[in-house]
Amino acid sequence: DLDGTIRSQAFRRGVDLGSLAPDGMNGVELLVDGLRSAIGSPLGPLFGGRSLAELSTGDRLDELGFDMRVGDGGRHPSVQDVGRLVVDHLLPGHPLLPWAEGIAGGAINVELAGYLTGSVDLVARVHESEHEDRFVVADYKTNRLTRPGVVSPVDAYGPARLVEAMAEHNYPLQALLYAVALHRYLRWRAPLDGADSRVSGAAYLFIRGMTGPGVEVTRGMPHGVFTWNFPPNLLVQLSDLLAGRPVTGAGQPVTGAGR
Repeated sequence: DLDGTIRSQAFRRGVDLGSLAPDGMNGVELLVDGLRSAIGSPLGPLFGGRSLAELSTGDRLDELGFDMRVGDGGRHPSVQDVGRLVVDHLLPGHPLLPWAEGIAGGAINVELAGYLTGSVDLVARVHESEHEDRFVVADYKTNRLTRPGVVSPVDAYGPARLVEAMAEHNYPLQALLYAVALHRYLRWRAPLDGADSRVSGAAYLFIRGMTGPGVEVTRGMPHGVFTWNFPPNLLVQLSDLLAGRPVTGAGQPVTGAGR
């Protein structure tokens, strides 16, 4: 199936895979092998150990587009406000805490207002026998993190390196915005009793490091996969903040621009 789909898409888009492959190697075969490894690589605890290939079509939405109003409640929040709220929710020692503190300190000085439009690569529904279904937003990344002579190809996609890549490109901010969009959609379509959100986390899948069922695992996390279990109530409060409504976080109040 991969072979047929790749050949069809390459022809449709006018891509010569042979010219992209090293001399003497078959470009289609290389791509098939790489994609087979990526979709067969375990995604870690957030997905119950499943791989992309094990997500049924009924438990996934691909390329979920959205349009989300921001700042329509009277206040225009800033990215700095988002950072402050995240800092309030993260425990000491969390790998994303230094990134959040940088954002809270004004690393991105942008006010948010109007419409946020985007597309979530993957929304996955995870079934748990003793709990209600959870939802995860996921984004595919093709970043080349290997650095010849500096770190081994295996370690290049380990947890520590992925945290660096996430912070370098501000992917946690993207993850939060995607997650709030999904939270609002689910709140409308499938209301949940209580104040929590059905969206339990986000995953960034660095496919070059997803090398198959035997992928290297460090502290329970397969290489190539970065996951973030959202703290309880973070998305609910962040949704209110982005809507321009006053929010009281775990620390000080977050009330939008001008704080």
